[in-house]
Amino acid sequence: MVEPQRISVHHALGSGLVADVLLWKNWRGGVTLLISATTLWYLFERAGYNFLSFVANVILLLVVILFLWAKAANLLNRPLPPLPDLEISEKTIAKLSDVLQIWLNRALSVAHDIAINRNLFLCAEVVGVLLTISYIGSLFNFLTLIYICVLLSLSLPVAYDKYQDLIDEKIHVVHGIIHPQYQKIRRIVLSIIPNRSSKEKKAQ
Repeated sequence: MVEPQRISVHHALGSGLVADVLLWKNWRGGVTLLISATTLWYLFERAGYNFLSFVANVILLLVVILFLWAKAANLLNRPLPPLPDLEISEKTIAKLSDVLQIWLNRALSVAHDIAINRNLFLCAEVVGVLLTISYIGSLFNFLTLIYICVLLSLSLPVAYDKYQDLIDEKIHVVHGIIHPQYQKIRRIVLSIIPNRSSKEKKAQ
């Protein structure tokens, strides 16, 4: 049996800052993300803090600090606050638009296959995914769901990177059990559904 090729999780996540944070190679970033997410979840979910009030208070605090810092720096002949150039580059906008275009084209392709090609199995998959999302959404509110996603993103990639061989082996076993059943159900459904192409030929 041929061993599956080991995947570089760091490369799959983009090999950048995000990959370093999710795989805890940049542990400061990971700790900062975890503490920030936990603090925000606690403030909004447990303490009952209002999101709009929180954003306004944070911005107010930053404005006051920067103003007092600038005034003190002017009086004491100290350097001004080290603020970077607050602008978004055209390169960043181009990357975001490319990613958005890819996702929109995928969604439109799926819609085309369902509406025009009448792909029954793709329609069933989409319905199943949407029902699953709807069920999960009914169990948690949106903020808690985002917090759970953050926790999973900080734990699952590093766990898969560490135990990839064992996880791939278990997934291969599960796939070997599920795939034949899926093919059997597919054949049964296809035998029940009338052949559209034969009907179109008869109509002609």
